[in-house]
Amino acid sequence: MEIQGNCSDQFSAVREVFADSLRSGADVGASVAIYVDGEPVVDLWGGYADQECMQPWQRDTITNVWSITKTMTAVCALVLADRGELDLSAPVAKYWPEFGIAGKDRVEIRHLLGHTAGLPDWDQPMTLDDLCDWEKVTTLLARQSPRWEPGTESGYHRFTHGFLLGEVVRRVCRQSIGAFFADQIAGPLDVDFHIGLAAEHDHRVSDGIPATGPAPAASPRVAIPVGAYVTVQDTWSTRWRRAEIPAAAGYGNARSVAALQSVLASGGQTPTSRLLSEATCRAVFDEQSHGTDLVLGIPLRFGMGYALNADDAPVSTTNPQTCYWGGRGGSLIVNDLDARMTIAYVMNQMSNLGLTDPRGQRILQAAYKSLTR
Repeated sequence: MEIQGNCSDQFSAVREVFADSLRSGADVGASVAIYVDGEPVVDLWGGYADQECMQPWQRDTITNVWSITKTMTAVCALVLADRGELDLSAPVAKYWPEFGIAGKDRVEIRHLLGHTAGLPDWDQPMTLDDLCDWEKVTTLLARQSPRWEPGTESGYHRFTHGFLLGEVVRRVCRQSIGAFFADQIAGPLDVDFHIGLAAEHDHRVSDGIPATGPAPAASPRVAIPVGAYVTVQDTWSTRWRRAEIPAAAGYGNARSVAALQSVLASGGQTPTSRLLSEATCRAVFDEQSHGTDLVLGIPLRFGMGYALNADDAPVSTTNPQTCYWGGRGGSLIVNDLDARMTIAYVMNQMSNLGLTDPRGQRILQAAYKSLTR
């Protein structure tokens, strides 16, 4: 399987692991990128952009990265906080007055970022059409009550995370979160990542390939089950692509994910300017919860917008200032502020293994092995 792109000699182990994943059939089409000190040391892609293996994965191929989109939404909130326009410890109702009812007057912005707000789901069944209706989903969230005392435990906000933060961003800056992200972050950084995909990019999209085999059984430690509203096939639709669903419908590749997220690992500095202060970057590590997540049923330590390094976490490194998250199907983003390194893996072949997907784990291990060479 031919691999395209660039890889420094130091990180050759990453190239070998990636090539093996494609050669073995674990991956159909994928990309891997690593940045150190804000500079790319790995930018690789290969395989096919379609399930029939007819169209090669190109340098500019993009795909739906699912919940890695949450880290982009988090950056929007961090940028506003850095500018003094958003207080991460303020009640959500300060910016979104209608939200402060039904026991939510004490829900703070940091609770939204850390999945501890008690709103992991809606109180009624939701369809794909509903998720594409911004006013409906945010109005319903503003009306309902938290399912646990906000700030006390995490319960993964699978879809609600993006709508909650996105509505706060909209109230603060009078722009949708997709427009704010494009105008204030992706555009200035020249990063090919999109929350709400314009039709002009459709020809570059690699649709997700559904996982084969049975889905794993739910953990017996799940206290609050959350319904699955979206299938992989749903994301093939124009409706999904155009909608701003800022917890799950972002489009990019490993290069664009790593290029943007590496700003965090570089202390807020971009190649040409500063996006975040070092203090705001460190705020990501303000622990919001640590324990068995009520929705996912696995041990997680959440900070501001990211899961944090921990011995019992599904992603763990030797460096304490490491934050990460993954997307449904196996994509992964890791920011290591101690090593000033960002690792991103984005693929089209879905798996059912989540954060424990061995494809991303092997790339992560190879990256750290290379770093010590």
